[in-house]
Amino acid sequence: MSKTAPQSPRALLPRWTTWAPAVGLVTLALTWSNKHLPVALSVVVAIILAAAVLSAVEHAEVVAARVGEPFGSLILAVAVTVIEVGLIVMLMTSGSGEETQSLARDTVFSAVMITCNGILGLAILSGTGRRKGETGRINEEGSAAALATVVVLAALTLVVPRFTTSARGSFLTGPQLAFEAAASIVVYVTFVMTQSIQHRDFFLPLNRRGQVITASAHADPPPTKVALFSVGLLMCALVAVVGLAKVESPAIEAGVAAASLPQAFVGVVIALLVLAPETIAAYNAGRRGHLQVGINLAFGSAIASIGLTVPTLAALSPLLDVDLELGLGNLQIVLLITTMAVGMLTVSGQRVTRLHGALHLVVLAAFLFMSIIP
Repeated sequence: MSKTAPQSPRALLPRWTTWAPAVGLVTLALTWSNKHLPVALSVVVAIILAAAVLSAVEHAEVVAARVGEPFGSLILAVAVTVIEVGLIVMLMTSGSGEETQSLARDTVFSAVMITCNGILGLAILSGTGRRKGETGRINEEGSAAALATVVVLAALTLVVPRFTTSARGSFLTGPQLAFEAAASIVVYVTFVMTQSIQHRDFFLPLNRRGQVITASAHADPPPTKVALFSVGLLMCALVAVVGLAKVESPAIEAGVAAASLPQAFVGVVIALLVLAPETIAAYNAGRRGHLQVGINLAFGSAIASIGLTVPTLAALSPLLDVDLELGLGNLQIVLLITTMAVGMLTVSGQRVTRLHGALHLVVLAAFLFMSIIP
């Protein structure tokens, strides 16, 4: 997942991110023993949970900028994975039956649809400008490689389980799940090495003339003191996120039920929350003319969501005593194929237009609508 380091430590540490983890821990201590929170208090806890998620990602980016590539990308991806897995596990342990079995699939699929349509579409729209005939420039070698990685991971983990015959329904046997987990990790590590070391120039942003922009990729890293401070705040934020997810899980499930929404919509909520920082960063990158950075964020987030979340949940599933239902339904497979097909056409050349961005956002809208009314 390609990141560009901000120019100043102050930009790396907005004031609210320094107190959000502490507020999250205090809130966790005060609400941990309450099984049923009042509606007003549940809303407050949800806001603090969202702030803790944004803060955790912010501090992970600071640490990643200090460490450098390829370990910086790994640190950021691991932090986001801890948040995503923590939210999924807490909701799994609070629920029961078939609803918990499909939660991991719903969340990962939602992440793929949001990253490859929402984040990508917003980055393209913000990066192509409003002037007539203006187009955006992308580094097609890196973009195509990243999308190919998403296709392989999504097919192996979300489509193949639907068609296997050794286990019932959309489930995998133990050996099959172990193979899927190992293959996902191999693909993810290979992609990170390719992006960060072997072919880093494929993923650097291009200006509107098609020339590589190198200044943003070599900005000064934050001071060591700032990075160490962020490490401590990152740990606090992760603890707060996982704990508050457990506290808030009954309210989330009750809210989904009260709104008469499908249980799968819980996965959409988790993905939207986890990917909010990446969405904002991709949009801002496009506005600055660094469209490739936004594309790296979109595809990189999808790759990390599948390549790290699925293996982690596969390893934890015996401890949770929950079978993971990973195979997608017919409607979901159609939306996934549409997303990958449009994505391939988007990255097939060096120029992209607002039409490409609009098409991706329409597919995202279809996914969200069908998640509410399947």
